[in-house]
Amino acid sequence: MGTKLLVIDDDVNICESLKLYLENEGYEVKCASDGFEGVNYFKMYEPDLVLLDIMLPRKDGWQVCREIREVSSKPIIMLTAKGEVFDKVLGLELGADDFMVKPFDSKELSARIKAVLRRYNSRDNDTDDEVVKFDNIEISHQKYELKLRGKSVDIPPKELELLYFLASNYNHVFSRDQLLDKVWGFDYLGDSRTVDVHVKRLREKLEGVSDKWVLKTVWGVGYKFELLQ
Repeated sequence: MGTKLLVIDDDVNICESLKLYLENEGYEVKCASDGFEGVNYFKMYEPDLVLLDIMLPRKDGWQVCREIREVSSKPIIMLTAKGEVFDKVLGLELGADDFMVKPFDSKELSARIKAVLRRYNSRDNDTDDEVVKFDNIEISHQKYELKLRGKSVDIPPKELELLYFLASNYNHVFSRDQLLDKVWGFDYLGDSRTVDVHVKRLREKLEGVSDKWVLKTVWGVGYKFELLQ
């Protein structure tokens, strides 16, 4: 089976031309015409990479990127007619891997796709410098992997990112707003209860794993990953 790409763009001409060009490059390509359909296609199709337009009906590209990042670390290249620095920063903050401004050259896009896939697929073969280890716990941000007592544990990407951030800054207290900014991105439209829900889920996974560290609530302030010994 070849590499699968998902194109999410409401411009029919762009979808058709990208599908034709990329299939000739050897990819399997599916297209979605709006954000809602794009999220559903992602879950059903499980693509290796997503080409995601920003200006979409029903759900815009920012929201689609957020929802994909809640469940997957698969590469996302954002496509937009806008070229403002803010859009690029926002896309990268949300977890996009690259950014291309329309109109773009198909050959350049193909090169970007290959480069992003190469970086993504090589992660398992690289030395993992983005790993945090304490007693009975190992958190790999690069591989999006959590190990408890040496065994891999299923964990949604955003929970892992939150745990990794707190453990990387152990004994430092962060407010809910700071965690929303650092982990979810400065544009996040939800409220601080999102952090509470993710911490609760993490505690359920981490219960009884070690007596040398704890995911601690600092009342009136926020949360910290505290080393006890």
